[in-house]
Amino acid sequence: MSAKGTRLKGKIALITGGAQGLGASMACRFAEEDAVVFIGDLNEGAAEATLTEIKAAGGKAFFVKLDVTSEESWINAMRAVTGECGRLDILVNNAGINIREPIEEMKMESLDAMMAVNIKGPFLGSKHCIPVMRNNGGGSIINMSSVCGLIGHRYTTEAYTVTKGAITLLTKTIAVRYAKDNIRCNCINPSTVNTPLTEELFKIPGRREERIGEVPLGRLATAMDVANAALFLASDEAAFINGIALPVDGGTTAD
Repeated sequence: MSAKGTRLKGKIALITGGAQGLGASMACRFAEEDAVVFIGDLNEGAAEATLTEIKAAGGKAFFVKLDVTSEESWINAMRAVTGECGRLDILVNNAGINIREPIEEMKMESLDAMMAVNIKGPFLGSKHCIPVMRNNGGGSIINMSSVCGLIGHRYTTEAYTVTKGAITLLTKTIAVRYAKDNIRCNCINPSTVNTPLTEELFKIPGRREERIGEVPLGRLATAMDVANAALFLASDEAAFINGIALPVDGGTTAD
């Protein structure tokens, strides 16, 4: 982590799936900018490493056990956040899964699992954070979508595209309905991000070159590319940005 900034000073953030990977990068980046960060995850062991990194750099962070598919879990998580800090300013709906089964082979339990995590999770998160943010006088909801939420992606299975398309439009609907409460809602639509999860995908010969080949900038997105975009949308610098789908994709969707 780098030297501490103040772009999120005084703000309270909850990041789902924040224990590792992209979520951990966002948690660390937000803490660098003086946010108090709650890591919402089921993997407490992985979260401890991220909490240790944040605290070692002088940041403030907490773990909240959160199953994004469970309404009861969301209610308990929001009680924990407000009990500790009295408010919530930023929600990042980052938790997501991708079961790579094409439509002709997809098992219904796989589809149900993806719908539960990728759509129900952000829906419930928004449902339970909006009243808290309204009481604060406003807030920022950031949903993690994908380039697959903007285009039909030849290398991605149908179910993932369906879930990310839903998140893009959920974002826009929340943005227009709750703007009156000074609640902004935006989503980030990355191309393939170089994380430990995608490293598993890249064990398939030719798959890394395939993904890089579709990006005009000629490289994969990094976790920090996405974290910096989330930081901007969470900050007051983006106070008049609402309802956008922001491609962090090196030009993939422009080609």
